[in-house]
Amino acid sequence: MRRILLTLTLLCSSASAADDLTARDLVEKAMDHWRGLTSWGISTMTIHRADWERSMTMESWSKGDKTTLVRVIEPRKDAGNATLLNDGTMWSFTPRINRIIKIPSSMMSQAWMGSDFSNKDIAKSTDIIDRYDHELTATETVDGHVQYTVTSVPHEDAAVVWGKEVLIVRDDYVLIEQQFWDQDGVLVKKMETLEVAEMGGRPVAKVLRMGEVDAPEEWTQLTTEEIKFNLKLSDNLFTLSNLRNPRQ
Repeated sequence: MRRILLTLTLLCSSASAADDLTARDLVEKAMDHWRGLTSWGISTMTIHRADWERSMTMESWSKGDKTTLVRVIEPRKDAGNATLLNDGTMWSFTPRINRIIKIPSSMMSQAWMGSDFSNKDIAKSTDIIDRYDHELTATETVDGHVQYTVTSVPHEDAAVVWGKEVLIVRDDYVLIEQQFWDQDGVLVKKMETLEVAEMGGRPVAKVLRMGEVDAPEEWTQLTTEEIKFNLKLSDNLFTLSNLRNPRQ
């Protein structure tokens, strides 16, 4: 009985705390929860198409809200492919040609390695916090959690592709869904959390699925196998030198 009461108390406290936040705060809290102060993780990406499917395993690190490194470790033919985001600038490294390529901002929304996730998605970019205006447009309770729907519209001068994004954030700041709408008000694609699990000392979106709305048979699923937060990570990890020649 005490355990049940404690669980209910924690849920109510979480919902109450979230109720006091603005729409922008909710988005920022969701991004912070996703990344932590620092993070390290192993994940599996499965790209599913009508006539084929392939998977790859990745190791990733993040520090602060603007620095991310993602490196493919399996299968062998893709191992070593890596992406680095550092303060809004992105580079990719392909060992097959031993070359680092700077990705222009115009390509940040392009597909990452043939998946349904964009370069910006895979790097867990937090640009949405400052480049969009945010409005709380709905609140509902699902499975004992309050879920907040935030509609985010880009600033007029923001160099972004989408006309708006809609985020559903749970009261414990797990991002449940993210919708991407074009300039004509048409829903193009969405990312959904299929499974939430306790990992790294917090509830996280363990299984994410991204796909275009008009092609439901095609999707990309990202499954977190292991994750740790708030580790001590050196700044040297997030350099072009380490992107090409990994030292850890």
